[in-house]
Amino acid sequence: MKQLSHLSSEQLSNWILEASQQAKKGKLPDYIPLLKQTDASLLTVCIVTKNNNILIQGDSQISFSLMSIIKPFLLLYLLSELGEKIIFQKVGSKPSNYPFNSLEQLQLDQGFPRNPMINSGALTLASLLPGKDANKRYKNLQQWLNKLSQCHLFLDELMLKSVQSVPNPRNQAIIDELIKRNHIKDPEITLDTYNKICCLSGTITDLAKLGLLLVDSPNINQQNSSIVTNIMNTCGLYEASENFAKKIVFPSKSGVSGAILSIVPKQGAIACYSPPLDQQGNSIASLYIIEKIANYLNC
Repeated sequence: MKQLSHLSSEQLSNWILEASQQAKKGKLPDYIPLLKQTDASLLTVCIVTKNNNILIQGDSQISFSLMSIIKPFLLLYLLSELGEKIIFQKVGSKPSNYPFNSLEQLQLDQGFPRNPMINSGALTLASLLPGKDANKRYKNLQQWLNKLSQCHLFLDELMLKSVQSVPNPRNQAIIDELIKRNHIKDPEITLDTYNKICCLSGTITDLAKLGLLLVDSPNINQQNSSIVTNIMNTCGLYEASENFAKKIVFPSKSGVSGAILSIVPKQGAIACYSPPLDQQGNSIASLYIIEKIANYLNC
């Protein structure tokens, strides 16, 4: 069986050329002004094995906001802090066939967030972060992740201002529903915390190193990492999760910045960044590359 560490730079480079053509079919998100201004031709990939072999293609110095890719790591942190029982009293683990920011799904579920990978679940978990205010809460998560993964996540203040510059009626409606159901407290702190953790940013190498936390990391409880990767597998790509999981067995999580993180069980992590998105909000080029790698590994 082929290993992730056997993948050559030349082979990866060929797939990136093909993926860059696929990316032309996508669109930049228009609801965050700074993301709309991103260079659509950017494409970078980093593969890190659990033995710390690193293969990088593209500009490794580009930084980008994690956006929804922070959600699995928010879950991982809170599992370590609060435990499984408390977390799943507050949020479920079932897939959703509705968009990631759906109020309808939350209402159908009587105010109980369906899973931690959609906005209702992540907002609920953000309300559980320790700290008296949003600054303390996001920093607790940031410092924990940086220490354990040896990455250098930082808060992108310009991206945060861009996110805050445009009203987000869907997230506000979700917050209102969660308050109505007595599911969260301190709505302003919760939303501020959520926006800040989504604007945590880093390079493609930082993202791949984060992924290694979910690959037999000695610093992470293996039961907790299994919970996170199982939910990523069924919920990490929103409505596309089910179809993706049928073809590819890599637990994955996307963000509207154009990044996708995929976990290759027992082997390593694949981080891809290409801003143009498909209709579900997933990076077209990143999905293409991940599928090519999966076929190469016969996964």
